[in-house]
Amino acid sequence: MNLLITGTSGLLGGRIAEYADSRGDTVFSGYLTHQPTFGLPLKLDITSPQSVSEAFRRARPDVVFHTAAITGVDRCEWERDLALQVNVEGTRNVAEAARDAGAYLVFLSSDYVFDGSKGLYKEDDARNPVNFLGKTKVLAEDAVRSSGARHLVARTSFVFGSREARAEANFALWALRKLKAHAPFRVVSDQFITPTYDRNLVMMLFEAAERRLEGTLHLAGATRLSKYDFAFSIAKFFGLDWEVMIPSSRGEIGWIAERPTDSSLDTSRARALLENKPMEIGESLRRLREEIPG
Repeated sequence: MNLLITGTSGLLGGRIAEYADSRGDTVFSGYLTHQPTFGLPLKLDITSPQSVSEAFRRARPDVVFHTAAITGVDRCEWERDLALQVNVEGTRNVAEAARDAGAYLVFLSSDYVFDGSKGLYKEDDARNPVNFLGKTKVLAEDAVRSSGARHLVARTSFVFGSREARAEANFALWALRKLKAHAPFRVVSDQFITPTYDRNLVMMLFEAAERRLEGTLHLAGATRLSKYDFAFSIAKFFGLDWEVMIPSSRGEIGWIAERPTDSSLDTSRARALLENKPMEIGESLRRLREEIPG
């Protein structure tokens, strides 16, 4: 396949480029500031229609993975204009270019489109975000759907892996650093998620793209748990002292933006459709442990 990937300096975009490169695909790795490690580097500013058009002219993609976004939850609150420009207008530019090129588009959306009042959200549940990041993802989803491009909106949750990414949170590595420091630290116990191992997500994304699945699909981990329980599981798998963790409420952390109480995703549709199934947390952490030196 000829692939164009946006946001390859990020955790997920970089993993997609790495996997595609290993398969022998022709990979154009879009980036704004930091050159990617894998694929053919392609300077790309998604907020510029001209830059997007030029990238599509050069890459001539069959498939586009659009991962570029401002994902910092608090940052989106205090830089709303920038979040709208990148997350919404940038997505619109990519979607319209994909339509014009006849390319299939996979857009990465978020569990934060939901308000967290019930958890285990299905694909057709009502969206009602409680923070500005979630609002931009709702608007971006709508832009993709109205663009006329053949597409898949792939919602995911709390992606983690062994790879560091610039300006992007990776909770698993943060927790490991804290645990290894042997100093007490706070972990939220009243927010529930479905942590998603990056390599599992990439395999699901590629299967969906190869089959040209359309519509909306929840591609996340198979286990719902709190952030505290996720960190506890990391400590146990890596043989680290979990007693340094202090269970805390969201209100004690001092975040600017509200977080949904329970934004966990129901992945039953993905389990029914895909050969590459969403992983349980135990299997995800076992594989993560194999990637990280002792």
